[in-house]
Amino acid sequence: MLKIELLESFIAVAESGNLSKAADKICRTQSTLSLQVKKLEESVGQSLLIRDNKGVTLTESGETLLSYAYKMVQLNSQALDELKECHNREVIRLGVPTDFIKCYLNSCLLEFIREFTCIELVIDTDVSGNLYKRLHQGEFDVIVATHWQLPVNGELLFTRRFKWVAAAEGNAHLRKTIPMGLYPENCPIRAQVFANHRLSMRPINVLLSTPSPQALCMAVENDLVVAPVAEFRINNKMQVLDPLEHGLPPLPVFNESLYLNPDTQTDATKQLIDLIKTNVEHKGYQLDKPILNMVKAS
Repeated sequence: MLKIELLESFIAVAESGNLSKAADKICRTQSTLSLQVKKLEESVGQSLLIRDNKGVTLTESGETLLSYAYKMVQLNSQALDELKECHNREVIRLGVPTDFIKCYLNSCLLEFIREFTCIELVIDTDVSGNLYKRLHQGEFDVIVATHWQLPVNGELLFTRRFKWVAAAEGNAHLRKTIPMGLYPENCPIRAQVFANHRLSMRPINVLLSTPSPQALCMAVENDLVVAPVAEFRINNKMQVLDPLEHGLPPLPVFNESLYLNPDTQTDATKQLIDLIKTNVEHKGYQLDKPILNMVKAS
């Protein structure tokens, strides 16, 4: 093993061409420096220096080692610098709705990870009701959550519209009791389905409960269920159902909003928030026109 300390001494000797000058340069005695060069020669099994009355010159092996020595010392220095910079690594805990994580990963979150290499971004997905609860329990620094009401102490990013959909050529929506696919408990979309369901409407039988929008869409496309699906996910394998015509609960406009833990905000979390808002503003995630006004508690 080649020790960095020995390589640094060897470089000093090679550059100075004189043991005495090299010793002064690195603040060591000449005898100590000679001993270090001898240890290095023993490590590589080769003579590295030719000594004469004029000073020292490198042997062929010494020339070869010198080129590697420069690279190894430089890499060692770079590694130490990076470790010092990342010694107190900051961790940012971000919560994002399960059904929308891909949209964020495809844009701002990957950009943040690529840019801030000394920050650990911990991303957790959950339904919005759970995210909001966990934020107040101190589990997150920032969350993006969905709600049908305007956010209190949050920042509205954009609105999302959901439509009732069924298979394009299916008949699940024609059954007396509607087979339904929904997001899990504590999801505001699911909550609004039951909150707005009236006795005069057709009965509901929940056959599928999942946080995965892909699973909901596949179940719809295969004529297994009727489900509330975000407008941008609707495809030609689906048909949009009029809730009044088919006895389904009306679906409100849902708001995607930012919520913060005020006790854990740093410059890094502010940069993450700005990046999320900038990407929403520029890309809109193929949704409604984004709104970036802070909504204050009434």
